[in-house]
Amino acid sequence: MDPGPNLLNSIFLIEPLSVIRPDFVFSFHFILNSSALVVLLLLSGFIAGAETAFFAITPAQLIHLKEAKQTSQRIVYQLLNTPKRLLAALLITINFINIAIVVVSSILISSLFDFSQHQFLGFLIQVVAVTFLIVLFCEVMPKVYATQNAVRFSAIAAYPVFFLDKAFRPISAMLVAMTSMIDKRVAQKGYEVSVDELTHAIDITSDKNTPEDEKKILKGIARFGHIDVKQIMKPRMDVVGFEKEMTLKEIIPSILENRYSRVPVYEETFDSVLGVLYIKDLLPYLDQQESGFDWLKLLRPAYFVPESKKINDLLQEFQEMKMHLAIVVDEYGGSSGIVTLEDILEEIVGEINDEFDDDELFYSRLDAQTVVFEGKTLLNDVCRVLEVERKMFDIGNEEVDTLAGMLLELKGGIPKLNDVIRFKDITFTIESADRRRIKRVKVALQKNND
Repeated sequence: MDPGPNLLNSIFLIEPLSVIRPDFVFSFHFILNSSALVVLLLLSGFIAGAETAFFAITPAQLIHLKEAKQTSQRIVYQLLNTPKRLLAALLITINFINIAIVVVSSILISSLFDFSQHQFLGFLIQVVAVTFLIVLFCEVMPKVYATQNAVRFSAIAAYPVFFLDKAFRPISAMLVAMTSMIDKRVAQKGYEVSVDELTHAIDITSDKNTPEDEKKILKGIARFGHIDVKQIMKPRMDVVGFEKEMTLKEIIPSILENRYSRVPVYEETFDSVLGVLYIKDLLPYLDQQESGFDWLKLLRPAYFVPESKKINDLLQEFQEMKMHLAIVVDEYGGSSGIVTLEDILEEIVGEINDEFDDDELFYSRLDAQTVVFEGKTLLNDVCRVLEVERKMFDIGNEEVDTLAGMLLELKGGIPKLNDVIRFKDITFTIESADRRRIKRVKVALQKNND
């Protein structure tokens, strides 16, 4: 015999009134249980909303509550001083109430219906329907309201929650002690959060009203501790420096042309940096160009950092040493380039231009998905302009930091003019190149990319 039709009949083809008990009457006990169920549902929703409201209060709102004149708001601040104990008390209360809701609803349903012949239908009503009521009226609706009115709701719930915290303190204290032991063991193992997880968390927790600039800054902070100096430095071929044999008269035109406030000084080659010339130190001696003034005595000590140094550590060192420029050295002791405080800050806030910067940037945007870059552009800068994650340009070689270097790896040699290289969802077109290097590249993303 096929059980399928019987099951369907038990659910859909039964008489609507066949499960109602013929001897059912609206007795005092039924009315009392019904009233108790309504009260329990309201209490469960109130406590669930209070839990959400208390823990949705921002640090700024918490400071305001500390200084508030209303006693209820000061109670909220006092309760949040012990958040674990508060959470334990609220969860104990919610679970007690929800268990009571299940028990009372089961008594009501049993007194009203007879599911002895339709057990599956009884399961649907007693489990699914009651769960739906609890989730909708005791979880979703109150928590949505509490999230939008955290301070107001928490102030209303302050006195009842304060009483619950006192009443359940023995139990909640025991639970907090047990969870603290678990926390210590978990903390010893540790858990490393990846940059991708952090940036994804920023995306899913930001609403449509969150400014894009704020999201970019938050993502920059998330990536900050994972960026090496080599990824943001200015390579040595682009560094403006003075050779120590130059005279004051010879260096003045270069100062006026480039308008840098600090310039490295080297002996013979850039691998032998002697120090850094601060242009402000040179200002009092500009009238001594013809007298052969020895400007080398104005040099300040150079600060050297390895290519592998993390920029968050370098930023802290810049702050402690009150410096703005460092010479980057490779594993062999040669100078790879320079890195400045501005380069570090740009990784968080984006491109910083002052009154001396050229209007022509290192890229030219053709449309939302297509940009032409110089070959020497750092991949970090390419990602920032295209507004994509750094992993899109990851080719498995950590030594590659520039767009030209990436294309050389992908091609296995120097590409020619108009060569097209495809990688993942990106198309690279060589706009300008010679026998030695790639000068300009057009980068096009697929239309469906964010």
